[in-house]
Amino acid sequence: MAHLDDLIASDIHAYLKAQEDKSFLRFITCGSVDDGKSTLIGRLLYDSKLIYEDQLASIEKDSKKSGTQGDKIDLALLVDGLAAEREQGITIDVAYRFFSTDKRKFIVADTPGHVQYTRNMATGASTADVAVLLIDARYGVQEQTRRHAYIVSLLGVKHVVVAINKMDLNGFDQSVFNDIELDFREFSKDLGFTDISCIPMSALDGDNVTIRSENSGWYKGRTLLEYLEDVDVDAATFDSPFRLPVQWVNRPNLDFRGFSGTVASGTIEVGDEIIVIPSGKRSTVKEIVTFGGNLDIAREDMAITLTLTDEIDISRGDIICKATSPAEQADQFQAHILWMSEKEMFPGRQYLLKTTNKTVPASISNLKHRVDINDFSEVAAKTLGLNEVGVTTLSLTAPVAYDPYVDNRNTGNFILIDRQSNETVGVGMFDYALRRASNVVWQELDVNKTARAEQKNQKPALLWFTGLSGSGKSTIANLVEKRLLDLGRHTYTLDGDNVRHGLNRDLGFTKEDRVENVRRIGEVAKLMVDAGLITMASFISPYKAERQLARGLLEEGEFVEVFVNTPLEVAEKRDVKGLYAKARAGEIKNFTGIDSEYQAPENPEIEIDTTKMSADEAAEMIVKYLNDNGLLSAYDV
Repeated sequence: MAHLDDLIASDIHAYLKAQEDKSFLRFITCGSVDDGKSTLIGRLLYDSKLIYEDQLASIEKDSKKSGTQGDKIDLALLVDGLAAEREQGITIDVAYRFFSTDKRKFIVADTPGHVQYTRNMATGASTADVAVLLIDARYGVQEQTRRHAYIVSLLGVKHVVVAINKMDLNGFDQSVFNDIELDFREFSKDLGFTDISCIPMSALDGDNVTIRSENSGWYKGRTLLEYLEDVDVDAATFDSPFRLPVQWVNRPNLDFRGFSGTVASGTIEVGDEIIVIPSGKRSTVKEIVTFGGNLDIAREDMAITLTLTDEIDISRGDIICKATSPAEQADQFQAHILWMSEKEMFPGRQYLLKTTNKTVPASISNLKHRVDINDFSEVAAKTLGLNEVGVTTLSLTAPVAYDPYVDNRNTGNFILIDRQSNETVGVGMFDYALRRASNVVWQELDVNKTARAEQKNQKPALLWFTGLSGSGKSTIANLVEKRLLDLGRHTYTLDGDNVRHGLNRDLGFTKEDRVENVRRIGEVAKLMVDAGLITMASFISPYKAERQLARGLLEEGEFVEVFVNTPLEVAEKRDVKGLYAKARAGEIKNFTGIDSEYQAPENPEIEIDTTKMSADEAAEMIVKYLNDNGLLSAYDV
């Protein structure tokens, strides 16, 4: 039966060890109706010698009764198991099949091509590493081809094989293949795929499936199986931040307390410091316990139990993260949703939202637009119907821990459940968090800015730190505040990252959102200066107009622009979070310095060249400026 029969017979333990050490790949077959998806999987199983003799005999018998290939064996029957599927010659449900080769183990999801079963296709794509998108060479790219390509891209699949099937029906004409490849690459160029490999094949006869075909001598690429055996999908997941959604608090006795779950992403080692979301409590990993014994390191997809050096309160639904890269938490989001119910979606209706191990009531606040699958344009809509995709805003009754879906598929996804029927009505992907801004109410006050400043023996001012991400703005601002605190001054720091956890949680990083971000901070800083404080505001603030707007809110001499001038190449080298690398790879959009411009100040009060000056020297320079300009009053440097 299998490719390692000799090893099974001679050394079963060696065989099992070899199977355990193989890498693992999940992939999906998708595409339009009758493009040959089930036949392709049947061919892979057949050529991998993973069909038992009684199965083959049964398929040969059923092929005469329900087959669609004349006198040939209909290999599609290996995966089309429902009676309705065999009667109609189509795939309705998702069929999962396992097979392996000498190099790798596979789970393949055969998904339906009909529009009404798109939700089933999305289910299969949600866990796939690779999408094999079939196209009938006679018809080329169809509407359902576009729909499935868009959905697999939306669900985070980065590797795509375009299997241009049934090439035997046009004599393996290279021009037909080239035209279809160009058409697919053109319409999919903005879908964010890491790589696209096009293969001419005949799934029925096995051409270029597992063995290179003599019928396509002009094709010099890999067969489908060669691609599946070689494609690297592990590196990115292991580099992701560590996430362990807690499924169970394990207390078998008074001497043991562990936290069990399956690692959603990243790696963890004994001795690593962790943080628990949402409580924010910290500890250190004492042991990594598994059924097979303790480990020094655990990685994605492993079922583990962590014990910690400290007794801290952790419950089911919490997420354990490395302390260096905690997950975010929020109760309002923008999200993409694929609607999976025949009952239309209506904003304002409450559902249950389930993500990782936590379920909370949620409502769709607003449907921003529906996505037209044909050209990916934004269409105004008030509701979503079955299999439609839209961009929405969500409001939850309690915060949940999450990562943006583009960063982490496992902690960035959710499902929506009907509260009455318990039916799964939608699957969604978190884009980013939102938060409604509070109204600011002005009223007359008897105590004014002058009185507050005199009480503090200082003059109020706003130090506006601007520069690229990674330039050192926050580091220098922090040192300035510490120095001023030592001198008995009254201060406060507004940091760009910190305010996005609260005040500006509803803003993204488009140009419009950046403008609004700086506008709000300018207004808040004005209130703090009115309170008599020396205020530090550390923001990229890339546009001159908005910085000038903030300056205009204050009196003459109160606004001090500090340009932290760090060249882009230097900022990239300092980038501990890897944001610049992600931006250059196209994984982060609207990133200042990469695909969003930064307008440098022309006449700042203070300019700091961080390639020539340390952070401590820069802080002392700023404090001296404040003193020299009378903002510290009694302080003499």
